[in-house]
Parts: sequence; C-alpha cells; structure tokens
Amino acid sequence: MQKLIELSNAYHPGELDDLLGREIFSYANVPYRIKHYQELIKNSQATIDFDTSLNENIKQLLNEIGADGRLVMREESKILHVNLTEKILVSILAKLSNFIPEAGIWLNTQRPEWNDANNALVGNGVSMVTLYYLRRTLKFWHDKFQETGVKSVRISQEVKLLFNNISKLFAGHTDLLASGFNDEQRRYFTDTLGEAGSDYRKGIYSKSFSGKKEIINKSELIEFTKLALEYIDQSIAVNKREDGLYHAYNLISFTEKGITIRHLYEMLEGQVAVLSSGYLSAKESLAVLNAMKSSSLFRADQYSYLLYPDRELPRFAEKNNLPSGRIVKSKLLNKLIGDGNASIINVDNAGQHHFNSNFRNADELENAIELLDEDSYGKLVLEEKRLVLEIYEEMFDHQSFTGRSGTFYGYEGLGSIYWHMVSKLLLAVAENFHKATDEKLTSSLIGKIKDHFYEIKAGIGLYKSPKLYGAFPTDAYSHTPGNAGAKQPGMTGQVKEDVISRMYELGVRIRKGEIVFNDQLLNKKEFLERKRKFEYVAIDGAVKQITLEKKHLGFTLCQVPVVYILSDKQQIELIYQDNRRELIPGNSLDQQISKQIFNRTNELKLIEVTFMK
Repeated sequence: MQKLIELSNAYHPGELDDLLGREIFSYANVPYRIKHYQELIKNSQATIDFDTSLNENIKQLLNEIGADGRLVMREESKILHVNLTEKILVSILAKLSNFIPEAGIWLNTQRPEWNDANNALVGNGVSMVTLYYLRRTLKFWHDKFQETGVKSVRISQEVKLLFNNISKLFAGHTDLLASGFNDEQRRYFTDTLGEAGSDYRKGIYSKSFSGKKEIINKSELIEFTKLALEYIDQSIAVNKREDGLYHAYNLISFTEKGITIRHLYEMLEGQVAVLSSGYLSAKESLAVLNAMKSSSLFRADQYSYLLYPDRELPRFAEKNNLPSGRIVKSKLLNKLIGDGNASIINVDNAGQHHFNSNFRNADELENAIELLDEDSYGKLVLEEKRLVLEIYEEMFDHQSFTGRSGTFYGYEGLGSIYWHMVSKLLLAVAENFHKATDEKLTSSLIGKIKDHFYEIKAGIGLYKSPKLYGAFPTDAYSHTPGNAGAKQPGMTGQVKEDVISRMYELGVRIRKGEIVFNDQLLNKKEFLERKRKFEYVAIDGAVKQITLEKKHLGFTLCQVPVVYILSDKQQIELIYQDNRRELIPGNSLDQQISKQIFNRTNELKLIEVTFMK
C-alpha cells in the first residue's frame, strides 16, 4: 500500500493532498474481534473471536442493500465516511498499539508475516520486518504533512482519542530514546500502547463509530510522526547485529513486571526490509550488502541468497534426551523415576531419560502434572511445576519454532532460495542506488552498489543455464530448495518487483509528475551491436515497427516507444503523430508532456533520449 501511495504522489502531485480531507473512504465491517490486551498476554496464540451474530447481520444487510452491507455504519445505520488522513492514521496506530520497544511489532493476531513459512511465530514472535516498513510509511507521511497546504482535517472522535493516548506516551518518555529500555520500561510502554489499542477496539466493537468528528491540526500530525520515527529508529539501531546485518524477527517473554527479548537467526527478509526502510544511508546500505555477501545467507552455487541460513536438523534418536544435570535439579522428576511413574518422564534401556512422547506441547505436560496423585506428589507439584515446564521448554524450545521455515527442506524451507524475496532485494538495491546518485555521493560508492545490483540480477535466473536453474530460466517458479533445481511452478508476486526494478534499471523515474530519464544504472552492453527492428503494440492497438540503429536501445513507456541513443549530448527529442519535432535540453519531461504519456492521449509517436557516451 505504501509503495502505491508513493507512486500516486510521484505521478499525480497534489492529489493526495486533496484526499487528506475528503470524506469519501469507508471501513470494512469484519466479523472478527481481537480480544482485550490482557487476554492477549494470557494466551497470545488464541487472540481472535468470530462474531457470529454480526456475521448474520452483515448477511442480512447484503440482501437488503447490497455490497454496502459489508461496511461499517454509524449509529444511525448510515455508512461512515472518513478521509484519507484518518485511514492512514488508523493503519499506523493499529501497528503502533502492538509496538514493543527494541523488539518490533508484536505478532499476536494469528496472521502470517510477508513470509508465511514463519507463521508459527504468532504469539511469541515480534517483527522487525513490519517495523522497517512502518518506518518508511511514517517518513513519507511526516514529509507529506510538512509540505501540504492543508492546515487541519476532521477525524473520528474515537480515532483522535487513540491518537492522543499514544502521542502522550511518546512525548512523556523521550529520555528513553537516549538511554534505551530495560525490561520493566519496555513492559510499561507495551502495556500502555496495548491498553490504548484495546480500549479503541472495545468501543468500536460495542458501539461502532459515533459519527462525531474532531479537528486534528497539521502541527499535531507532524509532531506525532516525528516522535514515532524517533522511537522506531531507536529500535532499529538496537537491532543491528554484530555481523553488520539486522534482525528480522525477535522472540519475547512476558515476565511478572517486564518483557525480555531473544533474537532469532538472520533472515533475508530482514535485510530487504531495512534496506527499503529509508533508515540507512547509502553507505550503510552498502555495508549491509557486503555483510550479506559474506554471510551464511549467500548460496554460492546459485549465486543468490537463502531466506535463512541452512542447517542440519537433529535426527530422531537425538531428540527428547534429557541431560542428567537437569534431572538432578528436580526432586519431582527424581521421585517419578524412583517410583517407576512414566506418566511424565521415563528411562530407556540405555539409561537415557525422556519426557512422555505423547506430549505435543507444554499444555499437555502441565495437564499431566496436575493429574499426579495429590498424596504422593502434591507438595512437589506446588514447588516445582514451573521448574519442570522450564526444563521442557529449554529442551524443545517451542517458543523459537517458526513453522515450515525451520523444519521443511522445500517450500521456502531450509536451504531454499525464495525468488520473490530475491527480487524484493533487487528492487531495494535499485532504490538505494538512486538514493546515492541523488545525493551525489562518490563514484566509488555508487559503483559498488551498482555491482551488487547486477550480481543479484544475474543470480535470479534469466541468464542461467537450464541445468543450473533446474528449469527453463524464463519459467515462473517460486523457490529453489537446497537439494534440487527450481520447484513449485506458478506466478508469484516476483514479476511485480522485476518490472519495477527493470524500469529503475532503464532509468525511468517519475518525480512530481515529471518523467526523468537517467542511464546511470543501465548496462551499456544492452545497446545494440547492429541494426534491428523493434516491434511494439501502439496505443491504438496496432502492431507497429521502428528501426533501431547500432548503439540504440528501445522500449515502450505507456505504449509510447522510447529510443535511447549514445552521443555527445544530453537531450530529448519528441516526435509527434503529425511528424512535428520538439527538442528539449536535459533529461526530463515537464508535467504537461508527462501527463499526455500517462493518459495515453496518442499525441506522441516517438521519444528519442540522447545520453552522453
């Protein structure tokens, strides 16, 4: 969504500003209910209820009024209309109400992240990936609110209350931005945010929106996004790893008064997200790319990157073996062994101790402990139940279970390259390349980022042999496991990133409604070595041809052919349908001409862009 908004802002400057106050948007009335914050803490893996009654009401409304029946109504049974400012704020505030400082965004609603191979992280997992992308969103809107001429807008009273509660928390604890958070401060922050989000949801679930609106000023929005960015940047800084990479997901545990954090292993999506966040300078982005190349994420045989480091899983006989040192510490376990009671722990013929193999999780172990004979074990159960559960978790480490990413060898599992994520990486590198050129950084630094771009592109597959790729290189496959070639045919979202990256590579960029051509990322070897015919589908639907000379390169932009020419000057020549020509110095087209191209008015027949050799 954020990238689409950025495109809208680039192609149609001013339109977002108009939408900030126009009440033409609505909310979907989804019949799922997220539980209260305190219930999320008690069981963070069962956090959503289905509202059967609401679902029936929606079905009835669908029959009565059509598709509008799926929308949120005001108390007077009229569709609630809001502006773009409110829609954006609600998305941001929903994420921030699940923000755990220095950990990320808490995954507590049984939904996968971008990579659904990690969906078992729900409850225990906290996403830095989401925080990196939230950072990009906040930075965009901070800049937008600063530059817009809109001074104030009206938003729903309920949203304004949530906004005020989170703003007050952020403003009142800025000292922690310098000192960092201890476990107790982190818990206080998380509790306050969680309760604020919970109160907001409770009001909407029970009464819907009142329809009453309050004014929110431009200055409030600027200050809020600035503060939120500072807290997010502090968390990102803390999540830089010693090897120069950045954490993707963390694990949290709620203690009586605090929240502790454990880090998971490095993941490619974490690096892609931080490279896309806008947090890093171009120099820092290059450092991350260099660190990736020398990390366990790099897979040399495919010259590409794994989703997560490969590792060998323990064999069956190596699992569920209790170290004797842990048993010695538990009187309860020792007594069970001495009594020959195998309901919780047993001993094999080799003297090795094992938990009951029927236990699927800690809940079943806890139930078995509760069922132990009161007279024989009651006192020990009171004293040591928590200890035995800790030993169980220490052995199996269920909290760190990510899903198929940590147990499968295919389907985005261990040793797998997921090609869509590699394409996301390519796009992130292209963005950082142009950031470096915009900032006019050294040619050496720019050149090194460019090298990474072409190395990543070469690894994706188009230039590989079928033997190396394991399939026809132009066919769509989702991933390549460690023990085979490309697998799982089907068109993923990869094509989207590849098309956008290709436009970056060709140097077509849109700024404030103007088309800008730049050849700095383009591989000059793509220019033709001999004369060729270029066939394309014109705006009127006709298949047409133009002749490309040696050292030319051709493509279409909104079905208008563009020809790149290497020469001793920098200019653009427009050829209109009536063969009239217009020469424009430099490398950009103004808004008026650009709009003609975007709207496919068919006034232009050809665009010739000349670059310096």
